[in-house]
Amino acid sequence: MGKTALIVIDMINTYDHPDADQLLPSAEAVVPVISRLLDRARRRDAPVIYVNDNFGEWRSHHGELLDKALAGPYANLVEPLVPDESSLFVVKARHSIFFETPLGYLLSQQGIDQLVMCGQVTEQCVLYSSLDAHIRHLDVTVPRDAVAHIHADLADAALRMMERNMGARVCDSDELWA
Repeated sequence: MGKTALIVIDMINTYDHPDADQLLPSAEAVVPVISRLLDRARRRDAPVIYVNDNFGEWRSHHGELLDKALAGPYANLVEPLVPDESSLFVVKARHSIFFETPLGYLLSQQGIDQLVMCGQVTEQCVLYSSLDAHIRHLDVTVPRDAVAHIHADLADAALRMMERNMGARVCDSDELWA
């Protein structure tokens, strides 16, 4: 059995994009949950990997993405989730955390074969990333209270698909690193 990593998807965010108004209420609800999950994972020395959209900023790196989000109007949603010195960071350009990123190689090098995915958006990036993890024979857990959505009905369907079609474990965050 390998290691379990906490994967934080797209939470370093300015919320300056289409559907942000619909996403914000759900994001506000999950930030404290993800913050507690981060604390518990770090106390157990579980690897924490942020995989974040570059938002079309092709010349930026993770520090610049973080600085821009912290300087924006929704810094309060980013501050509790700031990567610490031991966190790893992968920049992505599309929905899946695996699509044309070095994440698969990183996981292999770290001996990680179990992923706990939190972040946003449940019915988009989390769903597609779960499928890509499944086809790579990685075990996936999705804490339902630690993923934000734009459309609640689609998020519920996405969680059911992850559980049924991809063998993901869908649970409450309190069940992890308790």
